[in-house]
Amino acid sequence: MRSRLRKFLLAGATGLLAVTAGAYGLMRADAATYPNPGVVTGSTFAHDPTIVKKPAGGYLLAYTAPGIGLKTSADRTKFTDAGKAFPGGTPWADAYTGGDTNLWAPDISYRDGKYLMYYSASTFGSSKSAIFLASSTTGAAGTWTNQGKVVESTATSGFNAIDPNLTVTPNGEWWLSFGSFWSGIKMVKLSPSTGKRADSAIHHIAERFVNSKSIEAPHIYYRNGYYYLFVAFDFCCKGASSTYRTMVGRSTSITGPYKDRAGTLMTAGGGTEILASHDAVYGPGHPAVFRDGTQDVLVYHYYTAAGDARLGINLLSWSSSGWPTVY
Repeated sequence: MRSRLRKFLLAGATGLLAVTAGAYGLMRADAATYPNPGVVTGSTFAHDPTIVKKPAGGYLLAYTAPGIGLKTSADRTKFTDAGKAFPGGTPWADAYTGGDTNLWAPDISYRDGKYLMYYSASTFGSSKSAIFLASSTTGAAGTWTNQGKVVESTATSGFNAIDPNLTVTPNGEWWLSFGSFWSGIKMVKLSPSTGKRADSAIHHIAERFVNSKSIEAPHIYYRNGYYYLFVAFDFCCKGASSTYRTMVGRSTSITGPYKDRAGTLMTAGGGTEILASHDAVYGPGHPAVFRDGTQDVLVYHYYTAAGDARLGINLLSWSSSGWPTVY
């Protein structure tokens, strides 16, 4: 069983993968203290969301959908549908999707005068997967150009090349983290000039050994000398029965070792919970973090009691010892 229920969600299916929610542990906070998502209006559906602040103002959001869905916002509150990144289809991904038009878990950023988007292609339950790179000067629907494959996995790779996230270090190194289930979260170094792999090394930065080894959706955020690795534990895509939750660990080196607040290595199953199901918010996960002025913004998806996927946005505060809290 794997996390690739996303295409079924987009087709309106829920109630898949009978999973119980037990055994949270790992520095789990009291769910009663978790905040509800901030106010989001307009077009609020999103799955695996990623947001970038546009250089001229406003925001661009990308999410899992056929051809990759796009939304825009002027104020980070009201969102408007903005078409598809690839309205004409993505035949280069068909070998991994079986012809399905859904592309998963985009990661969007703005670098050197253009938008970059890493995204993944796969099918449910398979590790025959690939991560591609696309670029656009405007970010608008239909303006994205595929730049080719960055990393792939096969049925015998032992890892899954989906859920990409680009991190650029303070000294200008480019790294791509990715992974879902199997042997966990991986990382490769990229060439800043091409956005493609700089070498053949694959670094191992997190793994889980319970609940079907359910860890995925890495996002690395640098702050004050630490690289924070945000991930999702457990299972998404089950509507109100989803058990997705958002976890974090940190390292002084981008390649690790990452440890949670209790000092447990994330390669040994560690992770400090910062957001989980509460009130009428179910399965908040697939985290992404970005800096917006003086604020650190957490973006994720969650499910309503009716099973609909919604965009979640909150802010992060930081303890005196440098650990994040969602508010």
